[in-house]
Amino acid sequence: MSKDSLRIIEELKLRQGDTWRVLKIMSEFVQGFDELADIGPAVTFFGSSRSREQDKYYRLAYETAFNLGKLGYTIITGGGPGIMEAANRGAHDSGATSVGLNIEIPTEQHPNRYQNLSLRFNYFFVRKVMLLKYSLAYVIFPGGFGTMDELFEALTLIQTGKSYRFPLILVGGEYWKPLLEFMEKVMVRFGTISREDIDLISLVETPAEVAELIYERSREKYRYLQEYYGEETAFMEKLRRIMRNHETLAHS
Repeated sequence: MSKDSLRIIEELKLRQGDTWRVLKIMSEFVQGFDELADIGPAVTFFGSSRSREQDKYYRLAYETAFNLGKLGYTIITGGGPGIMEAANRGAHDSGATSVGLNIEIPTEQHPNRYQNLSLRFNYFFVRKVMLLKYSLAYVIFPGGFGTMDELFEALTLIQTGKSYRFPLILVGGEYWKPLLEFMEKVMVRFGTISREDIDLISLVETPAEVAELIYERSREKYRYLQEYYGEETAFMEKLRRIMRNHETLAHS
């Protein structure tokens, strides 16, 4: 067979591989949209997969997810161990819907057992869309590169107007304050971000503070949807029930 014929065959193989890859990516989007369409209102948790049950932030993530689950929120995580497990566990124990969006990587290849809706993704960017699309807020505990990636991608989307503004809640000043100080003392000083960009982030210490910020976001979302639709949708009905639960708890 001539060199030209071999070259053409190899090019066709490459093109065929790309076509199948696109179809595979599309199938992951379709599956995600189909499975998650009715899960809201939801809150997404991020944090280290290396956190253990005895760790302070594992316990805080569990309590935060449990409290939000009792109010009626669905809890979404990446489905792995550590903080993700703690949040799924809190949701599971509260009776809320506990969603895990799992990814095929060495340290998270086994979904934690506290998910009652579990999806598996091969592509990080598809998974990121799902983590963002159905969430009212991000609750972000101490974590590594993956956690930082999710935080900064969300900041970039909001800063550039590609996403509506929603709460980015960092839990744990001992971990996050050095990062916020770097943003203010270095990034703002060098002009790479504006001081107002840091205001996109909320720093808290307790589950109660998390719940209050998400409650305020829920109220804003409900008012916006009320103006947009003019009548109450199924999602709005769930949101109203959650707000009523929050108000009842606050006055009890």
